[in-house]
Amino acid sequence: MRSTEAPYYFVPGPSRWPMLAGISMLATMAGASGWVNDAAWGHYLCLAGIVAMLAVLFGWFGEAIGESEAGLYSRRIDYSFRWSMGWFIFSEVMFFAAFFGALFYARVISMPWLSDLDHKLLWPDFAPQWGNAGPAGVVDTFSTMGPFPIPTINTALLLTSGVTLTISHHALRAGHRAKTAFWLAATILLGAVFMGFQAYEYIHAYHELNLKLTSGIYGSTFFMLTGFHGFHVTMGAIMLSVVLARVLKGHFTPENHFAFEGAAWYWHFVDVVWLGLYVVVYWL
Repeated sequence: MRSTEAPYYFVPGPSRWPMLAGISMLATMAGASGWVNDAAWGHYLCLAGIVAMLAVLFGWFGEAIGESEAGLYSRRIDYSFRWSMGWFIFSEVMFFAAFFGALFYARVISMPWLSDLDHKLLWPDFAPQWGNAGPAGVVDTFSTMGPFPIPTINTALLLTSGVTLTISHHALRAGHRAKTAFWLAATILLGAVFMGFQAYEYIHAYHELNLKLTSGIYGSTFFMLTGFHGFHVTMGAIMLSVVLARVLKGHFTPENHFAFEGAAWYWHFVDVVWLGLYVVVYWL
């Protein structure tokens, strides 16, 4: 229950969280750079940075939740949050657009170019089919990943999760808190099952198909696109879990529940990206 009337526009005081977030991200990326270059300290620094970032997010968003429940956020703050989330999702669209662009360039431009008459003199055995081992033959033989059965099951899981999340949202707007929590929990469970299947798919790819991150342009684009999408599913599930905890604590009203809406926007965005991945990566 809000204890005070919201000001015209709430401006928080100086905060330590932005600096801590920057330090955490710097540690994460420096560690990841060292990790992929086989530095002994790389994975330790990367994991420490991730843990630190999660701690920062926990504290930072905890403060924001406290401010919201104290009644410090007016309708103008709500507008700011909506614009911020919209621009954040737009930046994620551009993020995946760059990866899809890399895949398009490799498949539609580079492969035909490497197989033209001029390059036949250098690589006479190169064939321009997708999933090749490269013109120099330095990549170990591997099998490509098809759409059945796991990718198709995962598609059904994510599409179903979009439906359950929409049902939960409508229940919240109708003031049915128990129904909201049930369908929101179902959405999180479907996301967790999706990630379980993707982990199994990666194990299958590495051990049975010999498909790895080092398997030429096919392997790098496959794991880059599906891996980053899986990361986004994980982050979306964490966001929805926080929202579920808030629902169970009695937060939100039918008229005021942007945290739910923002997480739902993100989840639906992740669903749409997966549909593109499913068609382009697994079918074409």
